[in-house]
Amino acid sequence: MTATVRPRRSVLYMPGANTRALEKARTLPADVLIFDLEDAVAPDAKETARANVVAAAASRAYGRREIVIRANGLNTAWGREDVLAIAGSGADAVLVPKLESAADVTAVVELLDEAGAPPSMAIWGMMETPRGILHAEEIAAASPRLACFVMGTNDLVKDLRARHTPMRLPMMVALGVAMLAARAHGLAILDGVYNDIQDAEGFRASCVQGLEMGFDGKTLIHPSQVEPCNEVFAPTAADLVQAEKIVAAFDAARAAGKGVVTVDGRMIENLHVEQAQRQLALAKAIADLAAA
Repeated sequence: MTATVRPRRSVLYMPGANTRALEKARTLPADVLIFDLEDAVAPDAKETARANVVAAAASRAYGRREIVIRANGLNTAWGREDVLAIAGSGADAVLVPKLESAADVTAVVELLDEAGAPPSMAIWGMMETPRGILHAEEIAAASPRLACFVMGTNDLVKDLRARHTPMRLPMMVALGVAMLAARAHGLAILDGVYNDIQDAEGFRASCVQGLEMGFDGKTLIHPSQVEPCNEVFAPTAADLVQAEKIVAAFDAARAAGKGVVTVDGRMIENLHVEQAQRQLALAKAIADLAAA
C-alpha cells in the first residue's frame, strides 16, 4: 500500500517581518506555508522576524497545513539562533538555505538535537548552488531528518550565469540531478518559484512542466499563484476514475488468482497499481486538508 501522502502542491513563502502577511496566511489555501527569515527580511529586522514566525508557528492557527520556517544560513550572524528558536516553535520543518554537503545537514541536525527539537521536526534543504547540485546524492543521504529538497532556481540561474527562459533549458541538468537524488533517497522535492506574478499563462505552463518532471509541487511568491498551482498538481477527475478502475481490477484479479490484469485493453502491472494508489491517497489527503 502507498505510504502516507501529504499534499505539497502549493508552497507559499511568507515574509517573517510582515505580521499582516502571517495573519493573512491563515486564510490562504496553500498546502504549505514557509515563514521566511532569509531573503525576504532585511538585516535590521531579522530578530523581530524570528520572534514573529516562532509565535505564528506556536499559535497552531494554520489548521493542518505544514508550517516550515526558512532560517538564515549557519554562516550568517543569525543562522544558529534561528535554528535553535525554530527547534521549539512547533513548526513542522526548518528550511536550510544553500545546502552544499552532508556536513551542512549534520550541523543543523546537531543544533536541533541540542535544542531538544522533537523527532518529528524535519529538515528541508534549499538546492540552489552548483556545489550543492554536484553533491545532491551525498546531501540526500545525510540524515533521516532530511525530508525535502526545495529548488532555488533564482540563485541557480545567477550562479550558472544563465538566463530565465520559458522552457528552463539552462537549469534542466540541475533540476534533474536534484530530482534523481531526492527520489533515490525517498525525499519530497519542490520546484522553484516563478518570478512574473502578472504572467498567468507562463506560470501555469511552468507548473505543468514541473508536474511532468515529477515535482511534488511548486514554491510560490504570491497568493494569486496558489489556486492555479493547486489545480495543476492535483489529480484530475479523469485521473481518479482511471485510478479507481486500475485498483479495482487488480484487486479482483488477485482475489480470483489471476496473474494478468487488463484495464481498457491495457496490461496493468504493479507499478501502475502503485501509481493509482498514490493518486487516490493524494486526492483524499487534499480533501482532508481542505475540510480541516
